[in-house]
Amino acid sequence: MNRLAPFAAALLSACAVGPDYRPPGAPPDAAGRFVDPGIARVSSAPAEGQWWRLFRDPALDRLVAEALAHNTDVRVAAANLQRARAVLSEARVQLLPTTGTSGSYTRQRVGNAPGFPADEAQTIDFFTVGFDASYEVDLFGRVGRSIEAARGDEASAAAALDASRVAVAAETARTYADACSFAAQANVARETARLQDVTLELTRRLFNAGRGTIRDVDQAAVLAETARSQVPAFEAERRAALYALATLTGRPPAELDQAAAACLTTPSVATLIPVGDGAALLARRPDVRQAERKLAADTARIGVETAALYPSIRLLGSTSLGAQTIGDLGKGSSFSFSMGPLITWTFPNIGVARSRVRQAEAGAAASMAEFDGTVLNALKEVEQALARYAGELDRNAALRRAEASASNAARISALRYEAGRDNLFQRIDSERDRATRRTALAQSDAALADAQVSLFKALGGGWELAPQATRR
Repeated sequence: MNRLAPFAAALLSACAVGPDYRPPGAPPDAAGRFVDPGIARVSSAPAEGQWWRLFRDPALDRLVAEALAHNTDVRVAAANLQRARAVLSEARVQLLPTTGTSGSYTRQRVGNAPGFPADEAQTIDFFTVGFDASYEVDLFGRVGRSIEAARGDEASAAAALDASRVAVAAETARTYADACSFAAQANVARETARLQDVTLELTRRLFNAGRGTIRDVDQAAVLAETARSQVPAFEAERRAALYALATLTGRPPAELDQAAAACLTTPSVATLIPVGDGAALLARRPDVRQAERKLAADTARIGVETAALYPSIRLLGSTSLGAQTIGDLGKGSSFSFSMGPLITWTFPNIGVARSRVRQAEAGAAASMAEFDGTVLNALKEVEQALARYAGELDRNAALRRAEASASNAARISALRYEAGRDNLFQRIDSERDRATRRTALAQSDAALADAQVSLFKALGGGWELAPQATRR
């Protein structure tokens, strides 16, 4: 029977009711190159799978690997996939006959039994052993459509697991970059405070020598304390990012990663980022695949509900042995059997079945709209990420030039002030401008790293070679 079941299912599938699924097409312009001018800042080469390696940071590589293996969201998605596979296995079993065995023993006392004296009772022992089997003739494809729907659910769950991996990899990289950037900004604030302390000390010496006023001293002190006040805020955010990073990798917050805690430079990709094209994007993004498989499953469910409009045919059979003693169970007189078809049909009251067909059709229509929205959202996210990345690159380059000029101007102003050619206000202004430019550049470095991670996440890579999710 096991060998004939797949052949029988294939033969009867020609009678399956309900629509046959056809994968929906993407918008005509979706398969080509991306349209944002920022594409000039990236490469048209195929997108990188393990994109975090482009940062060339061993600590980041290790953290992402740990997150993909131990993150709780990934583990939940992996468990959901296992459940979907179990449901698919259950649906496939419907292709085989349903069988059952039974055995029983009864002892019965009958009073006033025929043929016996009225004042005597009869005690009867009876032993039975039976075997039952039933098989659903999938004439209208209910079983085949059920398997098709379960297969779509299983593939959708697999895509959801991949989508979870993409999100976790991106969040881990972003959190690591945040920890590094906050440390870098704290160092900029410390360096700025140190330079302001030098200016403050010089201002005090000049005041003591009669070449300044107490107002000059107070202004220099304000700059020094303002720079110093930023350090605790940056350090607090750095520690918060480290706690989040520990949780992402499946650890308690107290187990801080030492390599991440020692990072002082914001990671960045120095090469052109490969992005591929729209066709490769839609084939790679797990959420697009998940939406397409969900649509396939919901389309198959229309057939499942449509089959309820027609008769259901089951072939039933049973055999049993029954005797008053165990020794008589093998005799021919103890053998009995029954077999024949069972036809059930809700006709003529099929209003409930028709209602469920309409519900399934509405569910498939919603899944189609969801698929279209997922495709458009995937394209939108990439275009937005490209635009923001290109803008942040230009902004970062301009701020880097501004910081270099401000630092050079502050150095020249210090020399001119010591030579008596600039007054104290000019020097304080130059120091204030340098501090502002350094802070802006450090913030832009953090924003640039975030824009790069956002672009990688929009491209949908990172799930291809992910390890199996396990509990620490």
